[in-house]
Amino acid sequence: MSLLIGTFTIGCILSLLALGVFISFRIFAFPDITADGSVTLGAAVAATLMVHGTSPPLASLSAFAAGMLAGACTGTLYTRFKINSLLSGILVMTALYSINLHIMGKSNVPLLSVNTLVTQSEQLGTKLMRGATGFNLAGWEVSVRDASVLVAVTAAVTLTGTLLYLFLRTNLGMAMRATGDNVQMIRSLGVNDRNMIVFGVAISNGFVALSGALLAQYQGFADVGMGIGMVVWGLASVIIGEALVGTNQLGLTIIGAVMGSVLFRLLVAVALRWGLSPNDLKLITAGFVFCALIVPQFLRKKRLRSAHA
Repeated sequence: MSLLIGTFTIGCILSLLALGVFISFRIFAFPDITADGSVTLGAAVAATLMVHGTSPPLASLSAFAAGMLAGACTGTLYTRFKINSLLSGILVMTALYSINLHIMGKSNVPLLSVNTLVTQSEQLGTKLMRGATGFNLAGWEVSVRDASVLVAVTAAVTLTGTLLYLFLRTNLGMAMRATGDNVQMIRSLGVNDRNMIVFGVAISNGFVALSGALLAQYQGFADVGMGIGMVVWGLASVIIGEALVGTNQLGLTIIGAVMGSVLFRLLVAVALRWGLSPNDLKLITAGFVFCALIVPQFLRKKRLRSAHA
């Protein structure tokens, strides 16, 4: 049961990464590779601040702000200096590797003895359960710590997704969405499309960095290599989510990105449970992404053939 709860917890944490990728890839059609560096940036900033005594909520918000700064740099390279969007992300991601090392001062920062959002959630859960360390749920013994963290992360993701939905329905949010759909139209309305792209990519990387900050607090450490391949994870979550909801409606696509992240993590956990080596984790991830890209196209073609028949 602990494995299942841990799988759902990490899936929810990485759903923030999926929301960030959703903004860059789906709203702006911007292939932003900065996410690989922003995950580590968020973890590095949050971990360093907490080690030096900063409160976990403030450290997490600082990680979000740092991610926004990284995304703004990528957007500026693309819009102001006319560098290819893919190359802009690669440049910033490469620079972030050294920046993250400077922030942490070393390649790994442990958080086991530091007060984090995870420990605060555990303390609150233990207090509500009157000191109990576990409880029975449908015949399964569940740890109060695991359940408390899952509830806290789920609440944080629900709040974040709701705020993103409400923001994208504001005038500024609709201008961002319109920029991704039709640049010429938004220019004719007098909106600066370059500013919209920079702001959108900044928000995207803010979510990615926040995901990294929460992941570091859950795992108990921040590592300079923890962001490798994360953009692939986010893209797979978005694609799986779109296949699950089967619509382009804004609210459902946001919910789908969260569901896709949880389901994707569950698939990876099942693959590891069946005996696959943890060293093959990235290979498994790439395989699932391949399937997520190919299967929807195959099913769509099959439906079209059936309709013609």
